[in-house]
Amino acid sequence: MNQEFTIVEIDRLETDTHHQLTELLIRVVEDGASVGFLAPLSYDEASAYWGDALGPGVTLWAAMQDGKMIGTVQLQCATKANGRHRAEVAKLMVDPASRRGGIGRALMLHLEPKAKAEGRTLLVLDTREGDPSNKLYQSLGYIQAGVIPDYAISSNGELAGTVLYYKRI
Repeated sequence: MNQEFTIVEIDRLETDTHHQLTELLIRVVEDGASVGFLAPLSYDEASAYWGDALGPGVTLWAAMQDGKMIGTVQLQCATKANGRHRAEVAKLMVDPASRRGGIGRALMLHLEPKAKAEGRTLLVLDTREGDPSNKLYQSLGYIQAGVIPDYAISSNGELAGTVLYYKRI
C-alpha cells in the first residue's frame, strides 16, 4: 500500500469517529491482534472501550485515508507525581488491509513530539512476544526491558508472553 494518509488528533468522539474506532478495533482483534480483547469482539464491547478512552492525560491519533480510519495510537501520560516524566504508548492498531504501508511507523513517530511537548522523557509500551510489532518498536529505538511469560491469553486459548519496551526521548 503506497497511498497517502493523514494523521489527525481525535479530541472528542463524534458519532462517525466513534463508529470507525469501534469497527477498527473489531477488525484488528478478529485478525489476531493482542490489544486487550479476545475474538469474537462484540460491537457493544468495542464501543464501550472507546467511550471511556479519552480520559485525562490521553491523546489519541488516527491515520485517515479517503475518509476511512486505517490506524490509531494513544499516548497515555502518567498523572501521578512520581511519573510525570513518562507516558505509555497504547493501542497501536493498523487495519489488517492497510498493513505494511508505514502507517504504524508514522503513528509512532507522530506521537513523540507531543510526548516531548508534554515534558515526557520516557516512553514505555508492551506487546505480545513474537508479534511483528516487536521488529517495528526495535527499529524505532525502543529497548527491550524484559519478557513476562504467560501474560495474556489469545483468542485461541494459548498463553503468550508480553515484551516490555522503553525509549528515552
